[in-house]
Amino acid sequence: MSTLVTGGTGFLGRRLVERLLEEGRQVTVLSRSTSSDLQARGVKFINTSLDDAAAVESACAGMETIFHVAARVGVWGPYDEFYRTNILGTRALLAGAKKHGVKRFIHTSTPSVIYNGLDHRGSDESLPLTTDCPSPYPLTKAIAESEVLAANGDELLTVALRPHLIWGVGDPHLVPRVLARAEAGKLRIIGSGQNRVDMVHVSNAVDAHLLAEQALKRADGRAAGRTYFITNDEPVVLWDWINQLITALGKPQVTKSISLGSASAIGGVCEMLWRLLRKSGEPPMTRFIAKELATDHWFNLDAAKRDLNYAPRISMAAGTAELIASYQNSSRTIS
Repeated sequence: MSTLVTGGTGFLGRRLVERLLEEGRQVTVLSRSTSSDLQARGVKFINTSLDDAAAVESACAGMETIFHVAARVGVWGPYDEFYRTNILGTRALLAGAKKHGVKRFIHTSTPSVIYNGLDHRGSDESLPLTTDCPSPYPLTKAIAESEVLAANGDELLTVALRPHLIWGVGDPHLVPRVLARAEAGKLRIIGSGQNRVDMVHVSNAVDAHLLAEQALKRADGRAAGRTYFITNDEPVVLWDWINQLITALGKPQVTKSISLGSASAIGGVCEMLWRLLRKSGEPPMTRFIAKELATDHWFNLDAAKRDLNYAPRISMAAGTAELIASYQNSSRTIS
């Protein structure tokens, strides 16, 4: 079975590619970079960016399944950059899938597509997509998700997954950023510090993608044209989990706090300065990040359990212990 994975050198994408290889699949990766070890294992690479519509459409030829994992991520940046990758790139893939007779399209979305500035406590897939968010990432991902689901039909079956805060050993983004800010003394609890969030271990996120593909193969068609939240189904008190992690690694516990109102105001000022001065990189705080770090974000997984047979294999406790051991071993190796 020929399978195309976009973003196959990223954190989630690479682990998905490795699982596909273990199943004996023929894998092609569309990405801007190449991995020599994956090439050695028989993976074909098409090096291009998602905004090259002709190259993206051509990459779909001969594929039976497309896993669209790649995206322009981040909380800050020009809207046009997010638009070109997240919307135009997805459109090019859908056009290529239809042109070349691809059967299945699994799209990696995000729970932030339902951003409304409020707490999410047991929220399900019935909530509307955001149209008003102070970050271009959720806005563009919401449009991309809607177009993927609208493309579902008899010839091309589509499904969208919304994994929340993917983490695990090898995570290059979430945990390293938290640890770096904690070590620099720049981490602050925003709000009460009691907000609960869902996260998802990278292995569970990979499981969900493969289960979604299997669901599209079934005759009942229940998953086709639908979207699903994917988490560990174990909401944690965010700041308790962060403190557990950093103290286990010998770093001081985060105790200083700031109100959500103050953090949002600081975020607004930072955004204004970054615009006026045309500064590169992301501001240290934004209104979107302030909300995300202070509010509840946990979701109802009934639909994923029912339609995809999804059940997290790696628990929060097991994954956290594995992550801590990985950092400790790495530290001993360096020393």
